[in-house]
Amino acid sequence: MGVGRPCHGRGLRARDRARREEEETDFDRLRVGRGTRFIDVGAGAGRHSYEALRRGARVTALDLDEVELKGVQEMFDAMIDEGQVPPGATAETVVASILDLPYEDGSFDTVLASEILEHVPEDEQGIAELARILAPGGTLAVTVPRWLPERVCWALSDEYHANEGGHIRIYKADELRRKLEATGLVFTHQHHAHALHSPFWWLKCAVGVEREQHPLVRGYHQLLVWDMMKAPSVTRLAEKALDPLIGKSVALYFTKPL
Repeated sequence: MGVGRPCHGRGLRARDRARREEEETDFDRLRVGRGTRFIDVGAGAGRHSYEALRRGARVTALDLDEVELKGVQEMFDAMIDEGQVPPGATAETVVASILDLPYEDGSFDTVLASEILEHVPEDEQGIAELARILAPGGTLAVTVPRWLPERVCWALSDEYHANEGGHIRIYKADELRRKLEATGLVFTHQHHAHALHSPFWWLKCAVGVEREQHPLVRGYHQLLVWDMMKAPSVTRLAEKALDPLIGKSVALYFTKPL
């Protein structure tokens, strides 16, 4: 979960942000490299798609939001212009729903669905689609808000989750794992990320989710942006220590049997 939209049109920002997002999703574990057929389902502002493209993958950024995807395409173009994309890598944006993915079975080597299933009423249908388009031997990663930090947000603010398109459920990791394993996928790994983001969202929920200019919210946001751009050792060490306790997101990894 990011702290704001990336600055479209600056490939350098895309690179910095993408490398920071590796801490949420382990691209080495996903085996993303040159020629990997990679799809980012629910791509949003494209933060993971940028990292996959930088690694040389054949990237598809898929989302329902055409406006977001326009910005993603602009960033792809900026990365190409600035020489950040290896030869042979490709990138496209596609408007579609997780509930009806417009691809044949086994179309992708790597499937990523980051912070999307908590928004989807028919989550089991969406999960079935993710598993369907994954190639045998391929890797799937799913991230969702972690149960405890999310429960605190819901307790502090109805506004946080009661808005249109907001979070409609809170997953426990073992519940989500069972739903994915029911499709025949094999669980391989789990970790937590973005511990520094949990207090930020608790603070926003306490003072009002839309009060972006509240001094405390604005100050904490500046801290997160500084951390994202500079990755100082003090915040990296703090987040590494806190992730197992209050990491905002949980990431689960699966493979599809041959």
